[in-house]
Amino acid sequence: MSRSRGRRGELPPSQETIEKLEKMVDACNFYEAQQMYKSLSARYAASEKHAEALDILQSGALIQLKHGQITCGAELAVLFVETLVKGKYSYNEETLGSLYMMLTLFNLDRVRKMYEGFPNIPIPEHLDDDDDMQKLSEALVAAKVRVEGCLSFLRAAIKWSSEFGAPKTGSPQLHNMLAEYLYSESPEVVC
Repeated sequence: MSRSRGRRGELPPSQETIEKLEKMVDACNFYEAQQMYKSLSARYAASEKHAEALDILQSGALIQLKHGQITCGAELAVLFVETLVKGKYSYNEETLGSLYMMLTLFNLDRVRKMYEGFPNIPIPEHLDDDDDMQKLSEALVAAKVRVEGCLSFLRAAIKWSSEFGAPKTGSPQLHNMLAEYLYSESPEVVC
């Protein structure tokens, strides 16, 4: 009798894990999937399989955000950045040549993709009655959650970049994302 994974406790391929977890999210088991994303990515990272842990976390963040689970998606995005730190993924593309530059750009693209995954929650423009005021109140609460989650993620990414090879103040591209986000997504009521 042969075993497909060898000895007990060996981790399955990350793509197999990702597919299983995406099915949980698609079935609206958001909390359970969130806990599985966190625990499985931690197991991969503890096994020094940081690249696989990053794949799992990115996939989890994107699918949770796609389903409107802002808090879950933001938490997984922050864990993605923490795994970049644990894996000592350098931001500095100049030290190891063009292959390393491609890996650095790849990580920056992954951060950008998660950033772009944060959904827009429209704020009602016309406030005619109490129902409209209720909708505005709900939209502002949702916007606050969205803004706080994305800001936590981008701040963590800027800190990672500054500690691992970007300029002392952090990656200019990440600062641009943060500025763009603050400008375009922060809720503001125009009278």
